[in-house]
Amino acid sequence: MSYQPLLMSFEEAAQLRTHLNTDSLMGRSIATEVAALEAYLPIGIEIPGHGEAGGYEHNRHKQNYIHLDLAGRLYLITEDERYLEYAKTMLVEYAKVYTSFELNTSRDSNPPGRIFHQTLNENMWMLYASCAYSCIRHKLTDAEINLIESDLFRPMIDLFVDTYAHDFDIVHNHGLWAVAGVGICGYAINDQASVDKALYGLKGDSVSGGFIAQLTQLFSPDGYYMEGPYYHRFSLRPIYLFAEAIERRQPDIGIYELKDQVIKTTTYAVMSTAFPNGVLPALNDSSKTMDIKDEGVLIATSVCFKRYAKDDNLMSMAVHQDKVWVHGSGAALSDGVANAGELAGFNWGSLQHTDGADGDRGGISILRHRDSNQDDSMALLWYGQHGSDHKLHSALDHGHFDGLHLSLFNHGQEVTHDYGFGRWVNVEPKFGGRYIPENKSYAKQTVAHNTVVVDQQSQNAGDTATAEARWGEAHFFVAGESQQGMSAFVRDYYPGVDQQRSVLMFNIEGIAKPVVLDLFRLSSQQQHTYDYVMHHSGQIIRTDFEYQTESKLKPLGDKAGYQHLWNVASGKVEAGSLVSWLHGQSYYSMVSSAVAGSEVIFARTGANDPDFNLRSEPAIILRQQGKDHLFATVYETHGYFNEAIEASTDARGQVASVTVLTHNDEASAVALKLTCGKQVQVLVCNKAGVTQDTQTSISINGETITFSGAMHIS
Repeated sequence: MSYQPLLMSFEEAAQLRTHLNTDSLMGRSIATEVAALEAYLPIGIEIPGHGEAGGYEHNRHKQNYIHLDLAGRLYLITEDERYLEYAKTMLVEYAKVYTSFELNTSRDSNPPGRIFHQTLNENMWMLYASCAYSCIRHKLTDAEINLIESDLFRPMIDLFVDTYAHDFDIVHNHGLWAVAGVGICGYAINDQASVDKALYGLKGDSVSGGFIAQLTQLFSPDGYYMEGPYYHRFSLRPIYLFAEAIERRQPDIGIYELKDQVIKTTTYAVMSTAFPNGVLPALNDSSKTMDIKDEGVLIATSVCFKRYAKDDNLMSMAVHQDKVWVHGSGAALSDGVANAGELAGFNWGSLQHTDGADGDRGGISILRHRDSNQDDSMALLWYGQHGSDHKLHSALDHGHFDGLHLSLFNHGQEVTHDYGFGRWVNVEPKFGGRYIPENKSYAKQTVAHNTVVVDQQSQNAGDTATAEARWGEAHFFVAGESQQGMSAFVRDYYPGVDQQRSVLMFNIEGIAKPVVLDLFRLSSQQQHTYDYVMHHSGQIIRTDFEYQTESKLKPLGDKAGYQHLWNVASGKVEAGSLVSWLHGQSYYSMVSSAVAGSEVIFARTGANDPDFNLRSEPAIILRQQGKDHLFATVYETHGYFNEAIEASTDARGQVASVTVLTHNDEASAVALKLTCGKQVQVLVCNKAGVTQDTQTSISINGETITFSGAMHIS
């Protein structure tokens, strides 16, 4: 038989059959999918019409294509005739009614399909339905084949490449789904002309559109995607599903080797941004809970292991995911895990990723440290391009105004964090499950991030077009065993204000976890109000200054996100501040320098939120006035708390204060004083063009010490 299913040959299906009822990762993965399909089958087949966005009809169509795909693949593996009958009937019933559906009504920038409110969902439906069709085509009659191909799949292809030709060639994550859907459908129905459009674009040049253009233009040389990890992981599914189909039908293209293995590069880029608990950082419009168990990352983990490298990190990820892709590559990964022995957990180490197609639009730096107890600490500094580009597509509008944002993580949880997007996904009563208005008025604004706000205004005046023309600059990156650091600039995000953030992670004898020192420097010839904003979770435990709580809550401001923050309490500080809080089983202390007349504000989201759209979360704002100014802040993790056994140890940290010794265009120097009396002095080079070989010196206890590197800790 010459026709083979797209993603799984008959021989591979037979090999997967040997995993049925076994306790291997593959065996458990198949059992999970069988259970999901068996739970859905009794509901029966229903082809609903149109309904409200995110409502019953939308979700039923979505569940239909998910379980249609399961039925096709599981029929090949189990040979259960019920699955064949279910998949066949579902496809036939859709074919009978598809062309009778009028175009839906879109409330989004994405045009509507006949089934869904936006073509993105219809692309996904076609992709999965085509894969299912390829699994059962050899069991269909000629009449059934003709009906399904002529009245369902070909009209779908026409809708995407003809009716919506203006959208088909966009270089964007929506575009990836469009070309993958059409390409896989073309393979399924033996329509090479449609496959070629999907591969090379409507003009056939591999530049103006098509899968090749997507892969060669969408990612930075390091594989990073401008919209951030949340949308990046969404792009992995169409990439891998289409790539596997291409490799099997047209291996001469060499899709997995394209552009120096760009598929691998971009996959490792998104995987390596994950926090140690597997959750992806919430850069730009992002869910706070999306993690590496996402289907796209799951598929990518299996295929990378099979196609590229037998990587320990991939095996550790599979253990975390507790599942593999039900596919030949998943079987290889399952076998790898079974033979690997004990795995230490995935750890991508400290790294930098450039942003922009040419790698010249800033980027992201990550520091990681794993201690003797296998606990991971991580610091992330963001300074890339704005995550929107209106020149590419109106739907590409997910960027936030968050240059020099900092996220910290240890003890299995975020210490400081980004708000993420303002959206209640698929919760129809919440604005149809779409982005809520507060996404623009709060979540995108600079004050919703861990960075510095100047004069209570968002960066780049909160204007997307302005922000798209600017990006950060990497300054230095040092990844040592006990001392690590990263630094970056953003310039003119506020008129006449340059900003530099240097983040160091290092060990101090006697302190269990690495200390993080954050040096945020601002340079201006004009006087400004600088708000250093830090978002956290947990309960405030103590401060070393007096503050007053507000008996009547008022918003902190009237725009730029401040209108959504309640002013809960505030206090004046003259020479530094300390705030400690408890989160989970750990205590955290934020020890900061301050100039005379400074203020600490305790805030909470929820103001001017009549529909209760925002999550109620705390924030701490350090407000100081000045022209040239340096915020020096130490984050210390300390102690242990367990309410169940009534245990609490080391609720007070060991860093007593941090003092700015000097800061200018050449260097910044600070001193940390510990409760034991010990002092730690740190020097960071601020001079543009610094390299790790830069020679710098500092006087410590009367002695001048010369060292190599952009930073020195003693």
